Amino acid sequence: MRRAFNQFIKGVTACLALTTLTSCLPLAYDAKAVSHPVSPELNRTKMAYLTFDDGPSENTERILAILRKYGIRATFFVIGNSSDEGKRLYRRIHADGHVIGNHTYSHNYRVVYSSVQAFAKDTERLETLLEQTIGVRPALLRYPGGSNNLVSLHYGGKQIMPRIIHEMTRKGYDYIDWNVSSTDAARTVQPKREIIDAVLSASRTKKEAVILMHDVKVKTTTVEALPEIIEGLLKQGFHFDVLSRASFHYHF
Repeated sequence: MRRAFNQFIKGVTACLALTTLTSCLPLAYDAKAVSHPVSPELNRTKMAYLTFDDGPSENTERILAILRKYGIRATFFVIGNSSDEGKRLYRRIHADGHVIGNHTYSHNYRVVYSSVQAFAKDTERLETLLEQTIGVRPALLRYPGGSNNLVSLHYGGKQIMPRIIHEMTRKGYDYIDWNVSSTDAARTVQPKREIIDAVLSASRTKKEAVILMHDVKVKTTTVEALPEIIEGLLKQGFHFDVLSRASFHYHF
């Protein structure tokens, strides 16, 4: 009798041990429940999105040459330029495989932030120009001053930005702010070294960095800083990509 009881106890103990062990193992059906599994290698990838606002200008041409040298694509949030040169630069940006986003036609805060209708009309004007020039209507939008700018309050009141964002989202736009500023807008011409240090310092702690720069005509030091910014980001382990509907988005 005692022998049978001991055998019973051993069997129960073994069963409990097996149950405990299997409860700690990853179950096969857990993996199948993930609709878009990400490999550990991709999950560790640091991604930088170079963005340039307020162009195109003669500096755009220089930036495109630098990007071509490094084999990097970027995102250009352009404003309206219906001159032959402006249209040529839109085509050049597009032909090089970069993404063009809408930054309003006029970039005039007083105009675009006076009402929801005024903002929509201004962006539609740029949409039309871009579609006629490169055959594409942009899917991405960046608000002048960012989605949390305070200047808009002076022209459209406290609720103007939430109302504009709601309307432009309804129209199908994805808006993207930035989480790394080059500080090249802090002064008319920001020293090259300050631009480089601002980008590399702020990016260091980021897994995904949406970097704000400007390619308007006066921003010559931004162009000069770009090669060192790219090389510094590469040393930090970043890869580069364009913004899209499917990419990382940053909202203020």
